[in-house]
Amino acid sequence: MQFSIGVEYAFHSLFYMVGLPKGKTVGIKQIAELNAISETYLSKAFAKLRKGGIVRSIPGVKGGYELARSAEDISFWDIIEAIEGPSFFFQCAEIRKNNIFVDDPSVFTDRCPCLIKVVIQEAEELFREKLRTRSLRWLYDQVHGEFPENKKDAITQWIETI
Repeated sequence: MQFSIGVEYAFHSLFYMVGLPKGKTVGIKQIAELNAISETYLSKAFAKLRKGGIVRSIPGVKGGYELARSAEDISFWDIIEAIEGPSFFFQCAEIRKNNIFVDDPSVFTDRCPCLIKVVIQEAEELFREKLRTRSLRWLYDQVHGEFPENKKDAITQWIETI
């Protein structure tokens, strides 16, 4: 299992959006410059974040992006799911039905699930649940709280320039 780079782009970009004052937006160009990442790829990630209800786009000269809901209500899993999609990582193709020792593949019904799939999906659900317990606000508070004052001042100045 490996997440795309878009997940990392999303987390690092959204992190700085938590500190924006109410009504302040930020453009893709500013976020891309801040993180020294591809503006084109970041735009694609933000399109997914918008579709997933994480951010909203504000049109106009002073437009840009803002969080669509409070940082407390945006979990790590919400962000990952917006970028990667909602499907399970393990996609069971039911190859057991094709096994040469199986006389009647119709015995494999919902009452007889593939135990490999069951165990892996249970583990995935535990993984998802853990990620649902951490919010974007939690991340911001943990990381931002450790920043030295000069870094906090630099972030404030950056916000004022956007």
